[in-house]
Amino acid sequence: MPAADFNMNELHWLMDMFNTVDVGLVVLDRDYKVCIWNGFMENHSGLLPSAVKDKDLFDLFPSIDEKWFRSKSESVFILNNRSFTIWEQQPYIFRFKNYRPITGKADHMYQNATFIPLTTTTGEVSHICIIIYDVTDEAVNKKELEEANSKLEQMSRTDALTKLTNRGYWEEKLRKEYMRIVRSGGCSSLLMFDIDHFKKVNDEHGHRGGDEALRHIADLLRKTLRETDLAGRYGGEEFAVTLLDTDHEGAHIFAERLRTLIENSSIYFDGKQIQLTVSIGFACFDEKFDRYEKWVEAADKALYHSKENGRNKVTAYTDL
Repeated sequence: MPAADFNMNELHWLMDMFNTVDVGLVVLDRDYKVCIWNGFMENHSGLLPSAVKDKDLFDLFPSIDEKWFRSKSESVFILNNRSFTIWEQQPYIFRFKNYRPITGKADHMYQNATFIPLTTTTGEVSHICIIIYDVTDEAVNKKELEEANSKLEQMSRTDALTKLTNRGYWEEKLRKEYMRIVRSGGCSSLLMFDIDHFKKVNDEHGHRGGDEALRHIADLLRKTLRETDLAGRYGGEEFAVTLLDTDHEGAHIFAERLRTLIENSSIYFDGKQIQLTVSIGFACFDEKFDRYEKWVEAADKALYHSKENGRNKVTAYTDL
């Protein structure tokens, strides 16, 4: 085969590969005008090479973050070095629709990109080539895995019945708050309460009625909390609340508001009314608590004082 024919064949093959390869290939000049536009780009944009040639990229695609794109490209032009971007940093450069059946839930194509300097015979960078990789499957799979892990983490720290935090997670957050106060100072309060005569509720209405009562208390508690407070189900019918940056007076006001709210509410289960009250104890942080468990014990002692002295009341640890 003559050399000329071989070279023509090579050129034909290269053009064939250029237009059928499953990545986007775009060549831009120094003024960001399109010089080359391959089949991948045509298929996903709906624009023929003849329609984009010598056109300003940002006029063709106004959705491109021009400031970011120019910054990324200029470093390639000036430094004559490749540059890369991944979908976690920039989900896409060209907003193409996603047509993949497996990852159809994604609205757009996620893209990785490589910016390559193209030099003249004198070594000057006159153009850049941008290679666009469709990584939608990878991105969606990773996002789904992250979402699944996030849900599992949420489940691991949430009480299934009340949807409050469970004891383990609540205690860990309390321990961190205890360490923060020891280290930096401050005043926070710990409140514990349980439902009065809860065994009677279970006996009269069954465990389903008892579960409904627990959910009702949790809902009322959520309505009382501030954004900075953390409530958890401590066990059985007992609940715990960490009141951040709250002194004795603030904790007492919170406790009385919660007690009154529960006392004045009621629920109906299987056509029967269930009236509930709670006994509450609270303890403000004290330097004599040499570990966070002592703080819990103090609030618990105040709680049991309320139960032993008539129930449906609030007791502060300092009043014992």
